[in-house]
Amino acid sequence: AEVNIAVPLVIESGPAREDYTKFVAVAAAVSDYGEINLDQAIAAGFWSFVALAISMGFLALLTPCVFPMIPITVSFFTHQGELENRKPINQALVYTLGIVATFSILGMILAVTLGASGANQLAANPWVNLFIGALFIYFALSLFGAYEIQLPKGLRQFSLEQEKRGGYVGTLFMAVTFTLTSFTCTVQFVGLLLVAAAQGQWFWPLLGMIVFSAAFAFPFFFLALFPQYLAKMPKSGGWLNAVKVVMGFLEMAAAFKFFSNTDLVWGWGVFTFNSVLAIWTMIMFFTGMYLLGNIQLPHDSKVETLGVPRMVLSLFFLTFALYMGTGLFGRPIHGLIYSYLPPQLGQEIGAVEGDGETEKFAWYSDLEPAFSEASIVQKPIFIDFTGYTCTNCRWMETNVFTLNEVQTRFNEFILVHLYTDGGENYRDHQSYEIDRFGTAALPYYVILSPEDDVLATFPGMTRDVDEFLDFLDKGLAG
Repeated sequence: AEVNIAVPLVIESGPAREDYTKFVAVAAAVSDYGEINLDQAIAAGFWSFVALAISMGFLALLTPCVFPMIPITVSFFTHQGELENRKPINQALVYTLGIVATFSILGMILAVTLGASGANQLAANPWVNLFIGALFIYFALSLFGAYEIQLPKGLRQFSLEQEKRGGYVGTLFMAVTFTLTSFTCTVQFVGLLLVAAAQGQWFWPLLGMIVFSAAFAFPFFFLALFPQYLAKMPKSGGWLNAVKVVMGFLEMAAAFKFFSNTDLVWGWGVFTFNSVLAIWTMIMFFTGMYLLGNIQLPHDSKVETLGVPRMVLSLFFLTFALYMGTGLFGRPIHGLIYSYLPPQLGQEIGAVEGDGETEKFAWYSDLEPAFSEASIVQKPIFIDFTGYTCTNCRWMETNVFTLNEVQTRFNEFILVHLYTDGGENYRDHQSYEIDRFGTAALPYYVILSPEDDVLATFPGMTRDVDEFLDFLDKGLAG
């Protein structure tokens, strides 16, 4: 039977109710290419701003900057799970809250004292990268069974007291390490917050940093929790030690990424593209051989029989070593691997390699000569705000800039790399990005006319190539 229901509907003039505009306001604060307007986000209200911060935190998990901390987290908390008086949930909570606190408070302090790019300056500092690399080597050797990690004698008594309370000092230290590594890639939302903090605001930047870092750190709560329960399982000794050793190999590989960051800033020429790739290839090979039982470390029991999981993992690492080794002979490898490696010498002088022939572009390192050429040839200027230690920047340069469609459009631009974390004029480049464009994000892309008008901006890393091409076309059309 047909049922008719009459619903009274009254349409009145006036502003929309706040509870219906929250997520519309979030969308309005994010313009073309995901560019965020912080003033609009704040004007939209508290909950709209929080929703934006949460979404940006989860999106940041998709960037390559996060990956090095995954094996570090798993290996550290595997060791924690083997110790007595450790409560897994408490340890995971302290780690997660430590990340949120250090990311938010340290980020704000650095923004106020050193300016909007203060967090990036700290993360790009060669001494900091050298320290993190050495720390990872230290942890890796401990996982191999070379020694047990102990504090200096002066802190031993304090450590013993902490053991009775659950021993959170090391966990907090790992949270600080996590924060320092994440600062190397300042995503757009955080870049805008740091600029606002440097200009004297505190409530909205601090709220944004806390909410963003909480969403960013959320999955690491479970990464910290899971291995602790595994370590407490009965009969976990043999296979758990193998897991620790594999994590030790991965930590050692991660260490050379930070050593190469130091090399890029100081110009040693030691940890180059080829040398780091060769080291990683050997590490993957040794990991595979270890899983096969051909390498034995101090805490290992002899491998009598090779189980299926161990055999499959060993084949994976050996195949991966072979795959990376082909990159030493010029064969293209996956762009994600390139993003963690130092730039190739050719890339440093402007060579961009695609699937076909190598095409070279002249990249200026300063704006003045770029404007001089642009005024003569009447081409727009493409500016790449980048960093020596920025993994997301390297990902874009090796996965997007190398595409034929992008290279074709690059021919129509005057190209400029502006490094904001090292080099001769990096402080000027930092100030230019912050003062003119209101952000400290890396990477950040701008297209200017020969007359210095802004034709288009792009807020950072993207996996949507069509979106980036649309940005380039908009700049060319302008």
